[in-house]
Amino acid sequence: MTLGADDLQAIWLTFKLALATTLALLVLATPLAWWLARTSSRWRAPVAAVVALPLVLPPTVLGFYLLVALGPHGWGGQLTQALGLGLLPFTFAGLLLGSIVYSLPFAVQPLQGAFEAVGRRPLEVAATLRASPRDSFFHVVLPLARPGIVQAAVLSFAHTVGEFGVVLMIGGNIPQQTRVVSTQIYGHVEALQYAQAHWLSAAMVLFSFAVLFALARLNRRSPRVLG
Repeated sequence: MTLGADDLQAIWLTFKLALATTLALLVLATPLAWWLARTSSRWRAPVAAVVALPLVLPPTVLGFYLLVALGPHGWGGQLTQALGLGLLPFTFAGLLLGSIVYSLPFAVQPLQGAFEAVGRRPLEVAATLRASPRDSFFHVVLPLARPGIVQAAVLSFAHTVGEFGVVLMIGGNIPQQTRVVSTQIYGHVEALQYAQAHWLSAAMVLFSFAVLFALARLNRRSPRVLG
């Protein structure tokens, strides 16, 4: 038994979704994690709680509210229609948005931890050398926080690959559009095609093991920065 054309298409779509989600999260989560690591604002705790919500909410709950918000009567759906983008549910764009929201804490929390580990001392030294805050961030903070950035990227990618509840709610299971590996496995099981489900599931197990092994090696080799 080998993987069929539909399975390969689902794998490709999953890889495409995970890569796009990871890139988007690195752009969005980096300034948010930096703010959380540095601010003393009273809004820090509420914002951190909102960011962490996907860790405790059932994926179907998150997917349901995204579906409602992005639907024809939701504020998000009305906004996208007014912008000429149409409705996002059951499209790849909607799937991408749902994945970004669902994987947000897996990007923000490693980045926040890395930024906090950098501490203030390197920034103070950079300031004495007349480096601007922007230069200090890009040339001092980011290089020192590289292990956290790599961890955030790996976790975001892996978590997106393993999504099911959110992608099913917001994306459905449309071939070549929103059918990813997890929903493809679900479809095989529903059709009693256990051999095909075994092949895809085994691939997911191997992928998950590789990710955890890589993270363990990364954490072991990462130097600790004292502020």
